[in-house]
Amino acid sequence: MGGLFDLEALEADIAEYEDQMLDPSFWEDSHAAQEVINASNQLKSVFETFNKLKEMYEELEVMYEFVKEDPESEFEEELAGNVAEFEAALNEYELTMLLNGPHDKNNAILEIHPGAGGTESQDWGSLLHRMFTRWADKKGYTIETLDYQAGDEAGIKSVTLLIKGLNAYGNLRSERGVHRLVRISPFDSAGRRHTSFCSIDVMPEIAADNADIEVSLDDIRVDTYRASGAGGQHINKTSSAIRITHIPTGIVVQSQAQRSQFQNRDTAMGMLKAKLFQKQEEERESELAAIRGEQKEIGWGSQIRSYVFHPYSMVKDHRTNHETGNVQSVMDGDLDPFIDAFLKMNITNDED
Repeated sequence: MGGLFDLEALEADIAEYEDQMLDPSFWEDSHAAQEVINASNQLKSVFETFNKLKEMYEELEVMYEFVKEDPESEFEEELAGNVAEFEAALNEYELTMLLNGPHDKNNAILEIHPGAGGTESQDWGSLLHRMFTRWADKKGYTIETLDYQAGDEAGIKSVTLLIKGLNAYGNLRSERGVHRLVRISPFDSAGRRHTSFCSIDVMPEIAADNADIEVSLDDIRVDTYRASGAGGQHINKTSSAIRITHIPTGIVVQSQAQRSQFQNRDTAMGMLKAKLFQKQEEERESELAAIRGEQKEIGWGSQIRSYVFHPYSMVKDHRTNHETGNVQSVMDGDLDPFIDAFLKMNITNDED
């Protein structure tokens, strides 16, 4: 765990960023300048959290010495409470440090696609939409609806959200895959049990002008259409929406949330680059798995979690085996235990 607490390297990185900010030409590229400032602020936040943990640990050491000398002292109960508080803060710090992938700190694009099953699956999609929205609100993230296609009778046909905040992608990449629901259908007059599926896709937000991922204009087809759907105030129904098709891969993205056709095109291009990045990552993971002799199921075909409302209550992650009987809490956005278990599982896998 030494890498998580490399204070000298952290201080050196902060100093390097501060030197860049003192350069007279720093603001010539305002976009690059803002990225440096954001990166510097993130490192300073980590540094401050580390020092706070260090202070808490030193206070625990002093309190422990008091309790050791007088086991019957009033400090014993206080010590136990402070140890629990320190362990929780340390665990949160470690998990934050694990979000060290190249795009983990980015905003996240999250897509919800109900499977076959009509109204049943579309209603399940709307429940997941609510779950992720509640989770994002609790984390202090902001949510922007990029695309919303309402269901025929209830629920949704598809939704694309942009979730903005530090580590949004690093946290939400654990949610990518197929989510399965088992319940007594509210749409079945016979009260029978139904199974529904939704596919969740998660990508880091990548700027439309990002030069690392090239998109040739000859490789895309751009269509405009009238924005529609029950997106409420999030959707500007009078503006022209944009659909971009990437011909070589067949990837299709669309945006109808912005006020102008130009803004929608820019948003859609960013979404396309995010999907192309994800495709590259999938191919890289498949190659690594083949080298290791593993059969790794990636993405859409991967059923990652089951939500059982009937005949009993349980939410279980099939990758980490983390589970809870408090279904309502999970549907109200309490996803952090599942996300934490996924991150810890990846540590174990990396160590193996």
